[in-house]
Amino acid sequence: MSSPTPLAGIKVVEFTHMVMGPTVGHILGGLGAEIVRVEPIGGDRTRRLLGSGAGYFPMYNRGKQSICLDLKSEEGIAVAKDLIAKADVLVENFRPGALDRLGLDYDSCSKGNPGLVYASEKGFLPGPYEKRTALDEVAQMMGGLAYMTGQPGKPTRAGASVIDVTGGMFGVIGILAALEERHRTGKGQKITASLFETTIYLVGQHMAQYAVTGTPAAPMPARVSAWAVYDVFETRDEPVFIGVVTDALWEKFCKLFGLDDLWANENWRENNARVLARDEIIPQIRALIGTMTAAEVIAKLDGSGLPFAPIGKPEDMFDDPHLNEGGLEDVTLDDGTPVRLPTIPLEMDGKRIGAPQQLPQPGADAHAVLQALGYKTAKIDALIEQGAVGGKQ
Repeated sequence: MSSPTPLAGIKVVEFTHMVMGPTVGHILGGLGAEIVRVEPIGGDRTRRLLGSGAGYFPMYNRGKQSICLDLKSEEGIAVAKDLIAKADVLVENFRPGALDRLGLDYDSCSKGNPGLVYASEKGFLPGPYEKRTALDEVAQMMGGLAYMTGQPGKPTRAGASVIDVTGGMFGVIGILAALEERHRTGKGQKITASLFETTIYLVGQHMAQYAVTGTPAAPMPARVSAWAVYDVFETRDEPVFIGVVTDALWEKFCKLFGLDDLWANENWRENNARVLARDEIIPQIRALIGTMTAAEVIAKLDGSGLPFAPIGKPEDMFDDPHLNEGGLEDVTLDDGTPVRLPTIPLEMDGKRIGAPQQLPQPGADAHAVLQALGYKTAKIDALIEQGAVGGKQ
């Protein structure tokens, strides 16, 4: 069954690096758009990151074409402008003013292509901070997410690039809205998404909590939960998360685990009363769960309607039976290694997004991309020889 391609025919040119910008192109490409990734001569340095950055490029750049340009040369800039002139969407996430200094700002690009949707992924929207350089971690620290994630007094960034990725998702939302508006007006526009404001949107629930209660939100490890039973419980081997989020589920939970004494207390039949009595309730539940294995706990909970989860690790996900029913797609890394990586988490018209993908070699698509623009082979070879375009003659 072929994957849905609702954005087929949409041409995107990408001037991006790291995570936030490439996420935009990856999502648009997964939905069927044609993505041409502009890299510096020799390839984007993101390809060569170590440690926690080693997965950035393969996760967010598969299924794209690559062309390497020397944007410090007139010839390289001319090629970039030709790419932009034929594009529906431009995506960039370099520091403020970087493309402007090259003459690739929105006003300049839209003169020759008034239908262009120009998407900038930045650290901040307009305001006192807009010229600052930001990273995912900077935004998490500034915006309160690290404070909410860590133990009190120990701010801790979330365990994935959640702001980069979510900021990229907001960029996609803006692009899709701008394309829809273009259908009515024929005109493109510039849209901007940002790391800092994305963080604030995510912590907005805690801001609203303060507005409603007058009490500052405590970091998640120290919070007073909205539910009495909403914890990670140690078993004889592996921990398990269990949530009891309704009064009906409280009854079911007590009966499943033989907690007759807890159910017998009619004062605890309502959730808020159980929240106030957590210090009495939770030790009894921990004692019982601690006598069981994780498999025994999960066997009782599976199919019950009660929220539960084993504590998974990223490397466990490759073998997850649910994900292997369509949540992972085949990817060939740039060294030829076959792997399976997460698809875009959508189903459209009964079909999952995702198809076998390859990572683009630096500049490998130069001839194909430029020939599609109408360049003759001799001119492409001359640009490569001059060093304005990276690739093989």
